[in-house]
Amino acid sequence: MPFSIRAIQVDGGSEFEAVFEEECQRRNIKLFVLPPRSPKLNGSVERAHKTHTEEFYEVTDSSFDLAELRQQLLEWERIYNTVRPHQALDYLTPFQFLEQWKQKQGEEIRCH
Repeated sequence: MPFSIRAIQVDGGSEFEAVFEEECQRRNIKLFVLPPRSPKLNGSVERAHKTHTEEFYEVTDSSFDLAELRQQLLEWERIYNTVRPHQALDYLTPFQFLEQWKQKQGEEIRCH
């Protein structure tokens, strides 16, 4: 990653308890837990869940074999980040957006 993670916002699900919290503390990452039933406070994540559901889970045939599903998810992750344009990123892929961001950071450093 081109930047460090300083904070994580979670919805309070049980998957974010104990070990996850301890690891965040160990890495000095602030953890913000949203109140129950507040999806509007986490709109970007909720929108991403909808996209993953509609464009992966609802259209992918899976035997529910974990190794197979893992491979399918890795391929979906590659497509999502390097092939699929995102409206919120002005129709760039996340990879293209990140490359542009890094290029701008380099230009700012050279200008100062």
